[in-house]
Amino acid sequence: MAQATALPASALAQASNYTLALWPKLTRFLQYPELELSNNLAENSMRPVAIGRKNWIHIGSQQAGPKVAAILSIVETCRRIKIPVREYLAAVLPGLANTSIQRLAQLTPTAWALRNLQPPHTSTRSTMSLL
Repeated sequence: MAQATALPASALAQASNYTLALWPKLTRFLQYPELELSNNLAENSMRPVAIGRKNWIHIGSQQAGPKVAAILSIVETCRRIKIPVREYLAAVLPGLANTSIQRLAQLTPTAWALRNLQPPHTSTRSTMSLL
């Protein structure tokens, strides 16, 4: 182990200590398979927002920023998992104000898609039986 052989004040020891201190967070994806290993997809999908930020500086108010970020996050999640954004929003938004906080997890795009979108019909017959 690098930490055991490195001098305590060395860069290697500091890097080892830093990594070991964050180990539970670094391995969290192993406990939750729905988590992705990187946030590259999210970063790339939010790039237009970051580029346009200066153009939108006077739109809305300070309180609008987190709300817009939440909405864009939902829209990009829908796009990433290939569910119709308009259909999802039309189904979820009308009843959102009356929904209990305990039920919000059921309204995420992934959970909604699992409940509402039918998988493509697949034949149970083997192609070998057709020969």
